[in-house]
Amino acid sequence: MKNILKIVLFFAFVGNIIAQQTPASKQTTAISIEGATAHLGNGQVIENSLIMFENGKITFVGSAMMKIARMGTIIKAEGKHIYPGFIALDATLGLVEIDAVKASDDESEIGIMNPHVRSLIAYNAESKLVESMRPNGVLMAQIVPKGGTISGTSSIVQMDAWNWEDATVKTDDAIHLNWPGSFTSGRWWLGEDPALKPNPEYPKNVAKINSFFTDAKQYLASKSDKKHLPFAATKGLFDGSQKLYIHVNGEKEITDAITISKELGINNLVIVRGEGAEKVTDMLVKHNIPVILNRPHRNPNSEDDAYDDTYTIAKTLQDKGVLVGLGMEGQMDRMNTRNLPFYAGTFAAFGLEKEKAVQLITGDAAKILGIDAFAGTLEVGKDATLFISEGDALDMRTNIISEAFIQGRKISLESHQTTLWKRYSGKYKSK
Repeated sequence: MKNILKIVLFFAFVGNIIAQQTPASKQTTAISIEGATAHLGNGQVIENSLIMFENGKITFVGSAMMKIARMGTIIKAEGKHIYPGFIALDATLGLVEIDAVKASDDESEIGIMNPHVRSLIAYNAESKLVESMRPNGVLMAQIVPKGGTISGTSSIVQMDAWNWEDATVKTDDAIHLNWPGSFTSGRWWLGEDPALKPNPEYPKNVAKINSFFTDAKQYLASKSDKKHLPFAATKGLFDGSQKLYIHVNGEKEITDAITISKELGINNLVIVRGEGAEKVTDMLVKHNIPVILNRPHRNPNSEDDAYDDTYTIAKTLQDKGVLVGLGMEGQMDRMNTRNLPFYAGTFAAFGLEKEKAVQLITGDAAKILGIDAFAGTLEVGKDATLFISEGDALDMRTNIISEAFIQGRKISLESHQTTLWKRYSGKYKSK
């Protein structure tokens, strides 16, 4: 009996060591942060700032030189920087824990047209990957399903929660469509010609998408008593309450996707990936369509592209009046989401103004998601989701976060990675 008790206690102890940090309690005391350089997320910077928040909401943003009473706990932050919490777009955090373990993989669903599939109910708020985002300032994310032609519906979460219900910031914000390519390449591993060639299936694949949404529109107009979940799930696209995120590359493909969507009466659009978007900026600006770019650390799409094309594309689009965000799609997207600020920093290193790079992952990201009324910038009345960094948060050398808050709650910056770092950092000192 004693041995059994020891075993139980051992596993309980180990479980506590490896478990995610307990979510923070609701803010009960007002907080004043003074002296830091405040990057507001809208392009503005306040040197020697004073930021105050209470009950989860920002109550004051201004200069620390102003004669105004500080509220509650005062945090001295001279020489440091304060930012709104960074927002990861097009992420799959919490949907897959271990790629090789099928039971932990909820990233995609069986089927081709799945607008009714909801990523939110599969989101694991206790994922170890989720907690590892916070030490770099990534405090919110859009959780997006993958696979099929229509992958499903995304939602927006904050990263300090007991479960998906607690994590929810905005439910079912958008439906995600994977647009086909007009070119295809052979499978080299099967001995096929790997060179690009016109895709003979492209017109047929586009027609299938058109047909699905046409049928869905007719179903909604008919008010049929017979329930059709995929068609019913598209209602928000036609009444404007939901956005359609079109994952697409290529000038022709982007043009076709926008044209057909508009003809169907789907007007609230976002282009994701968008390689070739710089060639159709007039169309994007005319229809007020944002673009969520891929991570910049990759090769150019074409041999004819400049070597730094993926680094300069954010500035190119912004200069032409396109609202731009930064998405996480690509290899090892969940693990690499923690590098979100450094991808924005790469855009800044290649010509984009530093504060505009901050906007990519704060204010502009919130605008694209439709949550800018309460998140994305440091403004009075908005959620107190923010953090203090020792230096420039877009530089991995100085992104050292001392304190972070989500809706006013002071959150833990510990994770299984910081635990291991602290454990092994002293390994050789003791010898």
